[in-house]
Amino acid sequence: MESSEGFLTEQQREMLDIAPVNVEVLSSSPKSPTLKSPGAKSSSVLLSEHHVKAPGGGAGIAVRHVRRTHSGKHIRVKKDGAGGKGTWGKLLDTDVESHLDRNDPNYDSGEEPYELVGTAVSDPLDDYQKSVVSIIEEYFSTADVELAASDLKELGSTEYHPYIIKRLVSMAMDRHDKEKEMTSVLLSALYADVIIPTQIRQGFYMLVESADDLAVDIPDTVDILALFVARAVVDDILPPAFIARVGKMVPESSKGFQVLQTAEKRYLSAPHHAELVERRWGGSTQFTVEEVKKRIADLLREYVESGDTVEACRCIRQLEVPFFYHEVVKRALVLAMEMQSAEPLILKLLKEAAEEGLISSSQMVKGFSRMAESIDDLSLDIPSAKTSFQSIVPQAISEGWLDASSLKATGENGQANGPDDEILKQYKKQIVSIIHEYFLSDDIPELIQSLEDLGQPEFNPVFLKKLITLAMDRKNKEKEMASVLLSALHIEIFSTEDIVNGFVMLLESSEDTALDILDASNELAFFLARAVIDDVLAPLNLEEISNKLPPNCSSGAETICTAQSLRSARHAGERILRCWGGGTGWAVEDAKDKIQKLLEEFESSGVLSEACRCIRELGMPFFNHEVVKKALVMAMEKKNDRILDLLQACFSEGLITINQMTKGFGRINDGLEDLALDIPNANDKFTFYLEHAKERGWLLPSFGLRDAS
Repeated sequence: MESSEGFLTEQQREMLDIAPVNVEVLSSSPKSPTLKSPGAKSSSVLLSEHHVKAPGGGAGIAVRHVRRTHSGKHIRVKKDGAGGKGTWGKLLDTDVESHLDRNDPNYDSGEEPYELVGTAVSDPLDDYQKSVVSIIEEYFSTADVELAASDLKELGSTEYHPYIIKRLVSMAMDRHDKEKEMTSVLLSALYADVIIPTQIRQGFYMLVESADDLAVDIPDTVDILALFVARAVVDDILPPAFIARVGKMVPESSKGFQVLQTAEKRYLSAPHHAELVERRWGGSTQFTVEEVKKRIADLLREYVESGDTVEACRCIRQLEVPFFYHEVVKRALVLAMEMQSAEPLILKLLKEAAEEGLISSSQMVKGFSRMAESIDDLSLDIPSAKTSFQSIVPQAISEGWLDASSLKATGENGQANGPDDEILKQYKKQIVSIIHEYFLSDDIPELIQSLEDLGQPEFNPVFLKKLITLAMDRKNKEKEMASVLLSALHIEIFSTEDIVNGFVMLLESSEDTALDILDASNELAFFLARAVIDDVLAPLNLEEISNKLPPNCSSGAETICTAQSLRSARHAGERILRCWGGGTGWAVEDAKDKIQKLLEEFESSGVLSEACRCIRELGMPFFNHEVVKKALVMAMEKKNDRILDLLQACFSEGLITINQMTKGFGRINDGLEDLALDIPNANDKFTFYLEHAKERGWLLPSFGLRDAS
């Protein structure tokens, strides 16, 4: 009954089960008749053949450690098959250290140990949503439906199209009526051509489902979202049955259910509801952008035939798309180049529209800028286009209906951009993206890093102008964020001269700004007064700004007078800090007192979480360098280095950034001589703290170089 070594048959397993009994029988009756039968083997031999260790006394052999040789002798070997005469040794013998020799002819690179390399995993949906946000922001700035639709289509990933609907509407909800109307126009343009109807329905369902979350940031979410739903039904991009169908899918206690009820009962059930809904945001075109362009082309051709300027202005006004009037300017210029005989009439119309305020200065400049950008392509169809354009621009400037200082896309006499103009144009495009991202993320350190990466500090005044201009056209939250950012920039990278020049540029163009932002003068006055309260500007800087303004800038001078009046009023500091409802409401001295108290409480209690919470509640991330400075001074005075644990916790959480940490250490370094008068060992302690900070990466690499110099 032979078998492979290490394996048992069923018969052998049965023998194994009765082996203990047989051993007992053998030990008590060695000459048992049952073993006398012919061909029978002794129990011990039988067990050894099957590699079974017999229990009991010395009759059994530990056969697992026995090997049969060809001569039939049994040889005991070491456990796990290692060693012993006639053996190959242990399977994984570690007595001799082995290594791979790359010079060995039999070397196989596949035998090298694997090295796992970590890499960041990118979520495709996050990347897609970031791209969508960028396209939407650009659309809100340009109002170019064709470009937005084309860019969204080029993104691909059609399975994510419902997120376009959700993101587009949710961004518009937190903006002015102009952006809400633009959103509805874009949705109509995207319907079927870019986004299929089922995905539009899915996107609106996601919006209704997330109404409770949206209401946290947008108090009137129910009314605004209900109007978007009703508008989509009126524009035939949502079926009327959508409201009833989705109403069964959301809880009745949710705000999403309230949205559907409001849309149905307040908007869609009212008499003449279609006209009411379309004109609710005041800018409804009641037709697509393509139809707007067609109407513009038709009214211009009719005007060239009739020469009736009053009628042409009336038709332009009836379009009710003031944010799209740059298209009127561009198409009028193209028509003037196509029909040389019509040029005087076209220029007369544009001049009349500008003088009446029908077409704002910014829309006029934008129309000329678009024309300048496409003049080379237009010259292929109209050879004289460039010559005509170069003659029109100086005439428009000389007659006063085209602002030469704002016409950045063209040079003198309409000639092409110089290198500096191209650099400035590219810089403006980049900072608009940076500012929009800041308004979404509220991340000041990230914005500062982005500006430093651009490496163009000579354009800092341009950034300030763009920041405040964009903030003025938004809600109070963004205005407050702009003021907070201005304080941080002044501390980190902007000089007082940059701030002054930026405000001069703002005031010089205040009349044009007022055409798009009705209360621009008062808003600018508050920004100026807030800059003084926040120690970004000194009171004398207001006089400096006034002296730099051109003599004919009366609106700018009035704005400065308003700012000075605001600053000199009773309780001006508190009022100005809270002018947009989002300020901390504290003067700098109050903030310093609060920082001192929270550090003293931490020094006595040692509770890190509570101290971090208090620092976070200050709401002044640009002023956290004061926390660092006071913490280091307290550690020197109290001779208690536990305060370093608080700085480590704040740094690890991102509560105090590396820029703020470096600023705090720098302030201590600058005042170390004065500090040593009160704390004799201040130099030694600061050296210790400095090494501690460098070891833990709290400071910018440039700190050591600056200190050495």
